[in-house]
Amino acid sequence: MIKEVFLNKLSDSYIHVKALKKDVFSSHISLEEAYRIQHAFTAAKRANDECLKGYKISMTSPETQALFNAKEPLYGQLTDKQITNKISLSKQMLSPLIELELVFIVKEPLTATSTEEEIINKTQIAPGLEIPDSRFEDWFPKMPKEQVCADGAVGGKVTIGEAKDYTYTDIDNINGKLLFNGQTIDEGTSSVVMGHPLKAIMWLLEKLGQHNLTLEPGMFVSSGTFILPKTLEIGMYTGQFEGIGSVTLSVTE
Repeated sequence: MIKEVFLNKLSDSYIHVKALKKDVFSSHISLEEAYRIQHAFTAAKRANDECLKGYKISMTSPETQALFNAKEPLYGQLTDKQITNKISLSKQMLSPLIELELVFIVKEPLTATSTEEEIINKTQIAPGLEIPDSRFEDWFPKMPKEQVCADGAVGGKVTIGEAKDYTYTDIDNINGKLLFNGQTIDEGTSSVVMGHPLKAIMWLLEKLGQHNLTLEPGMFVSSGTFILPKTLEIGMYTGQFEGIGSVTLSVTE
């Protein structure tokens, strides 16, 4: 049973950009219950004239799973309001981070039975930056995975560059760099994302299938970070991906 009082607090925090104390979340909630809360959280966003636009996949590397004592990734639902290339740090965010990710754009329906070949043929791929943020204070990396999940897998914002058709090989073990005000602050490879980003999409489709959900045309998936998250600061960020292109995010006060 979804904790209505908690859900109301979560929605209020999202609307008013006001952080919650972590102890408002029950330590006895299972991961499946957390997903039910997440879906209800998305429904509350829909009631506020937002629409489900895509998904983010969190904890796709052994390092990030270890931070939250997780055995598999988590997904989070994101709305149209959460797609942007400009962010006001003080007005829109609470405790944001930034990650370097490839974003898959869905061209045709995908389900839990879709093969790797079908996924690569039915999607385009774009350079992306994901900005995790939580409705809870002091969340990274000190929050239970169930709480992370309920909070939309700490869904904040996502920045998406130009999407094009690519092959499996095109995104296999490619390098990515995160630049801040023109200087490289970290870099990593696509192999960190479950061996290959397409594996993350396969995992997501299987997990969505367990919840009677699918990926529909026009949806996006931010597939998993190449690097450990960095604290978001005021300035200009650029994500550069070998053979794919670049994407920029402007962060103001």
